[in-house]
Amino acid sequence: MDRQIKKLGIALVVCFGLLFAQVNYIQFFGAERLNERPDNTREQTREFARPRGQILAADGSVLAFSVEERSQFRYRRIYPEGALFGPVTGYYSAILGATGVERSYGNELSGTTPELRFGNLSDLFVDRENVGNVHLTLRRDVQQIATELLGDREGSVVALDPRTGAVDAMVSFPSYDPNPLSSNDTEATDIKTVLDADPENPLLFRAYQDIFFPGSTFKVVTASTAVEAGIVTQDSPDYPVQSGFDVDFTDQDLRNFGGSSCGGTLFEILRESCNWSFAQMGVDLGPERMIAGAEAYGFNAEPPVDLPAPATSQFPTEFPDDEGNGPLARASIGQGDVSASPLQMALVTAGIVNGGSVPTPHVMDRVTDEEGEVVSTFAPSEWTRATSAETADVIRRGMVEVAQPGGTAEGLQIPGLEVGGKTGTAQLGTDPPRSHAWILGFAGPPGQPPEVAVAVIVEGQDGASEQTGGRVAAPIARAVMEAVLAARGGQ
Repeated sequence: MDRQIKKLGIALVVCFGLLFAQVNYIQFFGAERLNERPDNTREQTREFARPRGQILAADGSVLAFSVEERSQFRYRRIYPEGALFGPVTGYYSAILGATGVERSYGNELSGTTPELRFGNLSDLFVDRENVGNVHLTLRRDVQQIATELLGDREGSVVALDPRTGAVDAMVSFPSYDPNPLSSNDTEATDIKTVLDADPENPLLFRAYQDIFFPGSTFKVVTASTAVEAGIVTQDSPDYPVQSGFDVDFTDQDLRNFGGSSCGGTLFEILRESCNWSFAQMGVDLGPERMIAGAEAYGFNAEPPVDLPAPATSQFPTEFPDDEGNGPLARASIGQGDVSASPLQMALVTAGIVNGGSVPTPHVMDRVTDEEGEVVSTFAPSEWTRATSAETADVIRRGMVEVAQPGGTAEGLQIPGLEVGGKTGTAQLGTDPPRSHAWILGFAGPPGQPPEVAVAVIVEGQDGASEQTGGRVAAPIARAVMEAVLAARGGQ
């Protein structure tokens, strides 16, 4: 009898142990998976029955907070800045789910990360909502200036710190107000249906979720690849002055803008944005080196930005011999099958002025608890090594020349600062002539590493000349760079 009782006791202990282990597994390892199931309406109701942390700009401006309302879902999100930060913050709705920072940092905002759940042991024994507040790197004043200057023209502005990848401003037009979309009733669905049907697609955050022909801004990648490969230096070769590049299997040259003639050494052809010279440079490099050079800057890879669904910028990975030199020549000047997001081109600029190191882009600076204590920060890191520091310095100095008086990017000039840039005009058609106006830029105190890198695209501009980017986009880029440096206090 004692033996049977002993066996029964052991069996009960084992069963209790298994049950305890299963409960703990679900609590600590399976809870997140169960909570994220779309059919878990109990979790959805519970989630909206408690407040969520704030989202704040770098200057402390509140971009998102929770308010209590009388409904099945107790709390609703409010976005005081509306469309100014809408695509960045995204929206959070019981009906539509979450986008933007609300999605990327949902666990932090709801207080379900280990640091917030178990950071203070005393909170385990009291009824306290330990939500997290997400502090962004974006600056409200810079965001406002970029938005005002872009106006009602379709396009995007991205400004970031090339040393860390911290995003200072990220703007697109058209934008949207997230407040109606955060409604916890059918109003949100109705508004989203209208926005989805809008042909201008305001819910698409063009700054990092869309890709465009980069045009001549891509020439800095071709130049960097050629210098790194050793086939081009600052002083050689001296490309002859001519009006176009001979394309195989056709009697139509790849011509310079307006049929003009140009040539010269690296800085001279950068300054004039000489199509035929860069086409020749890319063909001299060959497909393998051009592909490797583009991918070293982040093309054909999803950028690791801490926002949902970033677009992958594209550079062709095949150049069939039977198509001749045309596809590679066009790709080398940012035409053909090359496409890039504004974020990608800002990162290209950052890589050039950051010694060849492309930083990991990010919009989150830190997370704090309800008492203001920092529980996590974003640690800057390298995304990709684009080129050597020596090569990067050559291209940086070349871009400084482009922004000098008489260069296509002279509109970037800021008194007392070292400024560089590269314009681009991506032609969309000839009847009537229309193009995307691009500019890349950077600025900082002379003799010091640049402190801001920027990419601006203004879509669908009338006309098509190499001056379009400098005329249309340069004033936006210059003002944004000035605002960033002023906000940092010249740090």
